[in-house]
Amino acid sequence: MAFTAQMPTKLLAEILGRMALSLAAGIGVRRAWKGEVERVPRRWRGAMETVGQALGAGELLSEAMALAGETFPPLIRGMVSVGDRTGHEAETLRELARMLDQVVRTRRAFVRGLVWPGFQLAIAILVIGFLIWVAGGIRDEHNKPIDILGFGLVGSAGLAAYLSIVAFLAIAGVVAGRMAVASWRRSGIVRRVVSPLPVIGAAARAAEAAAWCRAASLASAAGLDAGTLVRLGATVAPGIPLDADRVERRLREGATLADTLRESGGFPPALIEGVIAGELTGNTAEVLDRLARDYDEEARQKFEASAQVAGFVVWGLVAALIALVIFRIFSFYVGAIQALAG
Repeated sequence: MAFTAQMPTKLLAEILGRMALSLAAGIGVRRAWKGEVERVPRRWRGAMETVGQALGAGELLSEAMALAGETFPPLIRGMVSVGDRTGHEAETLRELARMLDQVVRTRRAFVRGLVWPGFQLAIAILVIGFLIWVAGGIRDEHNKPIDILGFGLVGSAGLAAYLSIVAFLAIAGVVAGRMAVASWRRSGIVRRVVSPLPVIGAAARAAEAAAWCRAASLASAAGLDAGTLVRLGATVAPGIPLDADRVERRLREGATLADTLRESGGFPPALIEGVIAGELTGNTAEVLDRLARDYDEEARQKFEASAQVAGFVVWGLVAALIALVIFRIFSFYVGAIQALAG
């Protein structure tokens, strides 16, 4: 059975958080997972049961999650594999739950910033629809409906056509948004366009750096080699260019991990400086964990700023739309007055 839909972030954070508590209390992973199957909504129960069956057959948790298709994103599977390899399942799941909670809070802050502009846009759309419908009751001397707005849409038929256009644009926007997300995950054209942008691009880069630091911190704390660390980072942060084979070759030649990160050109200076400090003091895992928290906070602030910018853009569109409607109505009445005066 194929699973193509990804589980909501909030639900996934709750599952992983409870799993971490259960494992820390000494409950086996199969028993803990079985308890979660009954808690999830019916839509996700099939994927959860698939994972449970794989666990019952002796598979590791990350391998069992892979059998559920896209239900569990690569970030989760990659970081869970660290816990599987090192025996730190509870700690890994707890860190994942904390990270996902941060993602949920960031998204909520972004959405809150768009609520009022979205409400204004909805009111403007409804007002225009109302004017189109009312225009069907206004007749000229030939008993024909008068197009007040000048859009060629009047009366009930015009309102139906107008709502159809709005619905089409809304659906097209949703589809375009999903395609943009998919392109971003594939490091496609959307990533190349968005990454250089000063606000939303910086927020996305900070979020990806946070994911890389957290995965690398877990791998370093677990004692994994640098090549495995880099491969895990590539799983959770595909937008950061780093060749694991080249890293291992450079490390064998005597280079440090910080040197290889600097040579890749895809890491911010603060992250490289942190890795240098960690290598000098032997506290790489702790330093990367602090960097992950710093980048999480930076991403949150920049995403909130992005929401404010988007709000101003929507407000500007609403203002322009209202101004256009007022101008069209004013032009209509001026033309009618001039016709009567003539």
